Amino acid sequence: MKIRLLIGWISLMLLVACTDDTTIRSPTPYQFEPPILFGDGFEIPNDNPFTEEGIALGRNLFYEKMLSRNNQISCGTCHQQSKAFTDGAAFSTGLDGALTSKSSMSLVNLHWQSKFFWDGRALSLEAQALQPIQDHIEMDLPIEEAVSRLTESNTYRKQFAAAFETEEISGDLIAKALSQFMRTLVSSNSRYDQHLLGENVLTDQEKLGMDLFFTHPVANTGLRGGNCGDCHKTILTSGDRKDFLGFNNNGLDVDDNLEDGLMATTGKPEDKGKFKAPSLRNIELTAPYMHDGRFATLEEVLDHYNSNVQTSSTLDQQIVEATNLPEAVLPVKLGLTEEEKEAIIAFLHTLTDETFITNENFSDPFEN
Repeated sequence: MKIRLLIGWISLMLLVACTDDTTIRSPTPYQFEPPILFGDGFEIPNDNPFTEEGIALGRNLFYEKMLSRNNQISCGTCHQQSKAFTDGAAFSTGLDGALTSKSSMSLVNLHWQSKFFWDGRALSLEAQALQPIQDHIEMDLPIEEAVSRLTESNTYRKQFAAAFETEEISGDLIAKALSQFMRTLVSSNSRYDQHLLGENVLTDQEKLGMDLFFTHPVANTGLRGGNCGDCHKTILTSGDRKDFLGFNNNGLDVDDNLEDGLMATTGKPEDKGKFKAPSLRNIELTAPYMHDGRFATLEEVLDHYNSNVQTSSTLDQQIVEATNLPEAVLPVKLGLTEEEKEAIIAFLHTLTDETFITNENFSDPFEN
């Protein structure tokens, strides 16, 4: 009998050892491979390296409605994959029906950006990630409450342990996980990319539009251009990532009507009316346009730059100097022909990346 009891006790101990493994293992490094054409102009924070577990956790948190006060909305509510991570509205609707003061910005190729929000108030993705959760109009949840809710979840405690080697959840770790996921939102398979890689051929109209997009016009030499690339630079079509150079006053309003824009962040009067130049990747899917969604179509956007630019004290010099007309006049008029405007819009449509908006790795995990 004693031998039987001893064998039973040993078996029980072995079973417990097999089923109650509390060992916290190191997360699996994620090998990020940037698109060939994008270059290495990005930085991975030393204190927040990519890991497979961190990205998976960040994806769950991005779509987690528990991170809003009434459990009704998530980051994914205002950043929908089918709309290139915008929401199709001039202003987003918060959890109590109130509207935000700015249009939801597309989340794309954030790895190559260094300032976030239309006014640049966040200097890193980690600094950006928690602000919508705490914003009283958007998700209105104190981070302390967010931490408490997630800590009550056995599933999330395990996921944080897998991602960060601790079950002690914090706001800092929530921000890091969200940032890891958002850095994976890379769009690099548009027809434009394929054209540059020799895998596709643009039409003559699209090629004309591409040339105009990246050309600063010099009227007295006959060099015609759309001047878009002065602010939406290189293949990323984003603003300059250095300091606050990627912020511009693009002539939407006269002085009396200028919003603070970048000035709200820097405190400098010369920054009044300047807003972040967003990436134009997938622009076909991200209407309405501008920080306040005032333009419903790309045609309206081109008409603005072509003939409706408003003069103000902080109007971007690159816009002031850009005209295809034989003599510069004020207010600034770009002076494109209808054919040229249509060509630029045709080129902008080549920036649509169908694989980006259908990639299952970016989708809502709670719907599958």
